[in-house]
Amino acid sequence: MASPEIDVRYVADLARLDLTDAEAATFQKQLSSILGYVAQLEKVDVSGVPAFSGPVVNNLREDVAGESLPVEVALSNAPKQDNNLIVVPKMIE
Repeated sequence: MASPEIDVRYVADLARLDLTDAEAATFQKQLSSILGYVAQLEKVDVSGVPAFSGPVVNNLREDVAGESLPVEVALSNAPKQDNNLIVVPKMIE
């Protein structure tokens, strides 16, 4: 199975990343390499490998309310804010 071609510029645009031509070319090469490894893994015969049958344990901590950040601290790195809220660009086209 051939590895799918992913348009790095399209994905970067979705993530609001501004890539140079050199960065896009580098990431395209790296991503193609990763997808090539995934394609190799898909060819491995795992029919004789038993499914995991060990105990399933959720190691979750107790949900305890703690002290919250002050609003000023929480908003200190927000590029845009209004009325104690973080303002983000519209993402739906």
